[in-house]
Amino acid sequence: MSQKRVALVTGGARGQGLAIVRRLRRDGLSVAAADVLDDELRRAVAELNDPEVLPVRLDVTDEQSWATALTEVEQRFGGLNVLVNNAGILGRGMLVDETAEQFERLWRVNCLGMFLGIRAATPLLQKADQPAVVNTLSISALHPFDRHSAYNSSKWAARGLSLTAARELGDLGIRVNAVLPGSVATPMHDAATIERLSKGSLLGRIGESEDIAAMVAVLASPESSFVTGAEVVVDGGAGLRTAH
Repeated sequence: MSQKRVALVTGGARGQGLAIVRRLRRDGLSVAAADVLDDELRRAVAELNDPEVLPVRLDVTDEQSWATALTEVEQRFGGLNVLVNNAGILGRGMLVDETAEQFERLWRVNCLGMFLGIRAATPLLQKADQPAVVNTLSISALHPFDRHSAYNSSKWAARGLSLTAARELGDLGIRVNAVLPGSVATPMHDAATIERLSKGSLLGRIGESEDIAAMVAVLASPESSFVTGAEVVVDGGAGLRTAH
């Protein structure tokens, strides 16, 4: 068994996923950064110039891809302590205009991918010291957004999956927790959109990828050894405005 702590982060090529990779490395973990965007992933890892970050091509919706990725991680680092299911995609549109193809695509990435990852990683995790799964979801699993039927429903399903995994994997000593981000700054948001979204936060700003990464790191740490089945909202208080 590996003595160092090892994490696999899906969606690790950019944005929130890359921020999680950086934060876990800062905390001393060896990290497999996994993504289907192979070229972008390898460029990002090359820029990190860190031998303890391994780029792994992974299509989270494919069982064989998971098996290959986990074998690569085990061969390189000797085991796996932490799985971060961060990969996800967004789709907008009125329900009546939604296509079956897009609906299914979001469900496959946002929910099926998480299921396949947890199932595939469990044999390695149950052999590890202080194993943990952290699932990044969305506050849309609590407060659904208009014009996001596929996204909302996939995140609600993923939330149920995360809680079920916490119940079932507890007997194996594997903790499973979820982070529910609110709006996070990405290249998709222009200045006007960021300003509008910031007004919904009690803290007066939109979230940054590092805000999400920091909470993931807490839940991945052995210092959270008695925390499982938790759902941590990281939204700057936007949900409180919605509830009010």
